[in-house]
Amino acid sequence: MDIVPLGPGFGAELGGVTIAEIAADDAAYAEVHAAFEEHSVLVFRGQEVSDDTQLAFSRRFGPLEVTKVGSLGAGTNLVILSTIDADGKVVPEDHLLALRNKANQLWHTDSTFKAVPALASVLSARIIPARGGETEYVSTRLAFERLAPAMRQRLEQSFAWHDYAHSRGKIAPDLASAAERAALPPQCWRLVWKNPANGRSALYIASHACAIEGMEQNAAQKLLDELVEAATAPGLSYVHTWRAGDVLMWDNRATMHRGRPWPAHEPRLMIRTTISATAADGVESVRFPPQQAAE
Repeated sequence: MDIVPLGPGFGAELGGVTIAEIAADDAAYAEVHAAFEEHSVLVFRGQEVSDDTQLAFSRRFGPLEVTKVGSLGAGTNLVILSTIDADGKVVPEDHLLALRNKANQLWHTDSTFKAVPALASVLSARIIPARGGETEYVSTRLAFERLAPAMRQRLEQSFAWHDYAHSRGKIAPDLASAAERAALPPQCWRLVWKNPANGRSALYIASHACAIEGMEQNAAQKLLDELVEAATAPGLSYVHTWRAGDVLMWDNRATMHRGRPWPAHEPRLMIRTTISATAADGVESVRFPPQQAAE
């Protein structure tokens, strides 16, 4: 297996192996898992992708998340990211599907707003526009390491609240439905996630983060905005230009990502599987302490 670095200090393309082989072979899985822990974003080119193949590959890394209410694929293990309606036509820019895709163009980390956060996401390209629609990544691990020691120490002891309705409200006031709001109450996580596999820490922030526990709201939002701005400064990202057969996997504990716009009249269909974090992935260490939550 070939490992070729891609981004500024993170990200790698893995060649000489398919996701089907990784799903079936213990040695291949172990090598890919090590690369995932090291590089945070993995790119697999030229894959023959089906829903079943993607599901089998994803399950090697942990339990799969059930798609939330209100999303295409709800109740399954597949998130369908599409701008195509039931008749096969591209939806207009003010359609719910288009607005949800626009929300994904905010810097975010998948599932921070859920009671069980995500370890990793796997995304495959099924229909891609002729231009645009790239996915951009930054390393929140490297962003944390660039901070001054005093700020790192402060953030390690801080907790942030994450709310799905908060991020969707940046696009349209009612983009998060009543059913979604009821199913997805705000969650509180430590602002820094330490990876138990290598001991490296990363900021755990992005567009769903709406408040910092015990901090005045305006000051908290200012700090969150500054952390995102610093992490996403020019020259710090890897921008992935999609080709047919591409599959990407990324570490939600150590990255932020966003979609880039594409011509509104062109179709785009992507399929995502999401791997839930477990105690082995360090999730217990970032939970809001129950005794604090009860006070």
